[in-house]
Amino acid sequence: QVQLVESGGGLVQAGGSLRLSCAASGYTFSMYMMAWFRQAPGKEREFVGGITWGGGSKYYTDSVKGRFTISRSIAVNTVYLQMNSLKPEDTAVYYCAARRLGPVVITPHEYNYWGQGTQVTVSS
Repeated sequence: QVQLVESGGGLVQAGGSLRLSCAASGYTFSMYMMAWFRQAPGKEREFVGGITWGGGSKYYTDSVKGRFTISRSIAVNTVYLQMNSLKPEDTAVYYCAARRLGPVVITPHEYNYWGQGTQVTVSS
């Protein structure tokens, strides 16, 4: 089992920045990929960015490319999402997720473990 705990959400003005953290515990050596998803009210959960745990390959949805950066620290079993130039449409609950096996996928139901979510609100 893997436990995931997110932190770092909050309220920020448009154009501002936030950094989300996701601390993993448990059988973290079994993880293949970690990712961030988000879900706005009335919308489906969508992939934001992901990183392979071992190789560090990174993937992003088009709407955040150039603004968001995903990274990881194997030493402290933590994944980060640096969010810059935030827009009101980035407002959502952000979830951290982990997947045990490859390949790289972006659909939520393919992920085995989830955090509780952290709210990000961007005001205009």
